[in-house]
Amino acid sequence: MLSTSEEKKLFDLRNEHIPKLLMKYAIPSVIGAVVSALYNIVDRIFIGQGVGSNALAGLAITFPILMCLIAFGMLVGSGASVRISIYIGRNDLKTAERLLSNAVFLTFFFNLIMCSLALVFMDPLLRMFGASDAIMPYAKEYLYIVIPGNIFCDLSFSYNAIMRASGYPRKAMYTMLIGALLNAFLDPIFIFGLDWGIQGAAWATLISEIVAALYVMGHFFNRKHLIHFSPRRSAYKPDFAMMKAIVSIGMAPFTMMIVNSAINTIMNRSLVAYSPSTSEADLSIAALGIILGISQLFIQFMLGVSMGMQPIVGYNFGAGNIRRSIKTYKVATMVNVSVATLGFSIAMFYPQLIIGLFSNDADLGDLLHRTIRLVMMMYPIIGLHLTTVQFFQSLGMSGKSMFLSLTRQIIYLIPCLVLLPRFIGMDGIWLSMPIADVLAGITAILMLLYQIPRLVRKHA
Repeated sequence: MLSTSEEKKLFDLRNEHIPKLLMKYAIPSVIGAVVSALYNIVDRIFIGQGVGSNALAGLAITFPILMCLIAFGMLVGSGASVRISIYIGRNDLKTAERLLSNAVFLTFFFNLIMCSLALVFMDPLLRMFGASDAIMPYAKEYLYIVIPGNIFCDLSFSYNAIMRASGYPRKAMYTMLIGALLNAFLDPIFIFGLDWGIQGAAWATLISEIVAALYVMGHFFNRKHLIHFSPRRSAYKPDFAMMKAIVSIGMAPFTMMIVNSAINTIMNRSLVAYSPSTSEADLSIAALGIILGISQLFIQFMLGVSMGMQPIVGYNFGAGNIRRSIKTYKVATMVNVSVATLGFSIAMFYPQLIIGLFSNDADLGDLLHRTIRLVMMMYPIIGLHLTTVQFFQSLGMSGKSMFLSLTRQIIYLIPCLVLLPRFIGMDGIWLSMPIADVLAGITAILMLLYQIPRLVRKHA
């Protein structure tokens, strides 16, 4: 029996004015997602100002490993949240609770395997990612602290997505706020006050992730909530069919994150290969880390809007109201394109605002002033692409969602990264990203023109 407040949530998903409903779900998830991006950005700011450009490059070289680890949290969290929202739409709460418990098993299973591998093979992995002798010690100091505690990051991410999808967007926002604000508070204390350098940034991140994980998991132990850990023992029996269902839906964002890791590696190695010296390669890696961090801030904002869209699209699709799902997608796309245009405008016209945050190094500043404009020249198109990927995922169309996510990062970007530098040198590395953005946006439009009329006819 649902409480009055839970019944109202379901009524709103069916009937509330879409811009207002999207705002209700998106604002908390946007704040949470942006705050999540601030974890690394805050670390980069304090490390750049307090330790130096080599430490900044050392942190940047850890991203491929960390993205791979986070990808498994996304695999479980995104897959489980979509499945759970669909079953809530069908009013099948018992199945939703079984999905919740199976997600726990998957999170611990993946984390144990991947963190063990990352620790054992850390040195060869960092070398493969482009680490030089100058930046290698910084990268290892950071990872030896962060990797053993990665389970808290995965739990926080996975169950925050489930919390949002089950109708608690505001509380999901608090999870991210708690972690990011604590990280921002601890960073200057550990880096400057205690003089722990890059290790201080790592400890600040780990402590923040532990606190956030405890908060979000506590929510699901409260039986008053719509979805919670069931008191029935049978709910905790591993269900491999259910795990497969979670993984199949979560494969799109998981693949995107793994591909991001691979792309980051290819870009780092390309910068090393085409730079005239090791020191200039390290400087370029630091610049790339800053550009990707700023880009990720806007991407997280757009993902937050898309995640706010997800329960509305998923619920109405499960309830048979596809037109409402499509209308929600259109509103979310307009918002995300506007956000991406803001990022483009700052990069084009006010790059100095970004540069001054991260470093006082004149050489790094000069490099950033030019390269950030190259990388973000077609940035508005990303708003359309990201929203469309999440739209297909929210409808349970994991194959289409995965394909579209791969277009920008594999099908178009990798060939550009391989070919363009051979003809135009370093500029080819930076220009590969806007070219891939344009091609991926065109692909998204073509897929929508094909799929939406068929969805409308099928559910008419």
